[in-house]
Amino acid sequence: MAKAPVLTPQADDFPRWYQDLITKAELADNGPVRGTMVIRPYGYGLWERTQQELDARIKAAGAQNAYFPLFIPQSYLTREAEHVEGFAPELAVVTHGGGKELDEPVVVRPTSETIINDYFAKWVQSYRDLPLLINQWANVVRWEMRPRVFLRTTEFLWQEGHTAHATREEARDYASHIHREVYADFMVNVLGIDVVLGRKTPRERFAGAINTLTLEGMMGDGKALQLGTSHELGTNFARAFHTRYLSKEGQQEFVWQTSWGASTRMIGGLIMSHGDDAGLRVPPRLAAVQVVVMAIKGDESVAAVHEIGARLRAAGVRVEVDDRIDTPFGRRAVDWELKGVPVRVEVGPRDLAAGTAVLARRIPGGKEQVGIDADTLAARIPALLEEDQAMLLRQSRERREARTSDVTAVEDAAQAALAGGWARIPWAVLGPDGEAALAERGVSVRCLIAEDGSVPTEDDAPGALAIVGRAY
Repeated sequence: MAKAPVLTPQADDFPRWYQDLITKAELADNGPVRGTMVIRPYGYGLWERTQQELDARIKAAGAQNAYFPLFIPQSYLTREAEHVEGFAPELAVVTHGGGKELDEPVVVRPTSETIINDYFAKWVQSYRDLPLLINQWANVVRWEMRPRVFLRTTEFLWQEGHTAHATREEARDYASHIHREVYADFMVNVLGIDVVLGRKTPRERFAGAINTLTLEGMMGDGKALQLGTSHELGTNFARAFHTRYLSKEGQQEFVWQTSWGASTRMIGGLIMSHGDDAGLRVPPRLAAVQVVVMAIKGDESVAAVHEIGARLRAAGVRVEVDDRIDTPFGRRAVDWELKGVPVRVEVGPRDLAAGTAVLARRIPGGKEQVGIDADTLAARIPALLEEDQAMLLRQSRERREARTSDVTAVEDAAQAALAGGWARIPWAVLGPDGEAALAERGVSVRCLIAEDGSVPTEDDAPGALAIVGRAY
């Protein structure tokens, strides 16, 4: 009788495979309130590494971290009409506290444009106070109707950046810098996902923004996932909150603003972009554990794996030593494979006697005998990790290119998306009417790109190409 697979095969049921992997790789559990999640230590380790990598890039862009309250007076959201309209269906509102009805209901933070602008209006007085560049690491709440762990949850973790500038050009350039040098650099070079950088259509842009820049990744089933966005807010919030500055010429001017964010949704993107039927495959540059050194059995093996682990750590490799010889080796190996640790070094009594170890690579697959000398391993493994990182990015790019069709008719764009891929179609052919027709069929314009693949300006948008697909 054939042995049952550990995970539901992707080809049989991709959503079930996704949920199986999250559970069996011990990434997260569903929380007690519908739509919430409990992130387990291994899953949180991936988020911590994400935070570290993004935070370094955000600080290099000149932004400083701050923190603003979770509770926002409801009246704040009503000051910017388009913003409140866009978020109204997702708001969680507190009407009672301390056993009493509140004088004014408070909203649990869905995003922080309104409360941050209230303080920007106090902090910005002169052109000398600009630019003001703030980032916040926080949780937000958006009442999700169709929750899915990591992808769409009622509460999730993220960073949200908010900036104020003297001119539209400065704000535009900063939003673009975050888009390219923070988000794209991280997603391509650390997550290993070959994202498409583009501009959202008016229908899809952020509520209250004049422009939204997006990063779209193709998942293993051909659907699109929006992995991060950077918005130009114009002066919409500045006018609502009277955020003005005294210019060098002595004139009162409204600031021009940006906001930008990326969330735990990226962990979902990591799973769906790189995972296979054996579990997760974690990009080495992101991995909290790059190498696990495993003792198969025997006290001598335990001593050896600790020595190897120490040498690898000294070489800058993130290592975990698995010396649980009271747990069957096969079970432990399957668990590490599910978790997607890039490299396993397996050591048993026979290996020690032969002066070798077994090196198993999760990303390309396969095993080989290697010399057990820790210095040799420390010299070789970093190069293997870089090879595996490059492989994941290459596979991501090849999948997207193979499953993207160039079309010139709206119906062909719909068919390509419904068949499990993306379509490129001239925006002049599709237009807002075609976009609305696609939406009725569960297909959306993910972004607009220029013919050379770059991000189009507002003036270039009429001649752009629309990337069309089904989305999470």
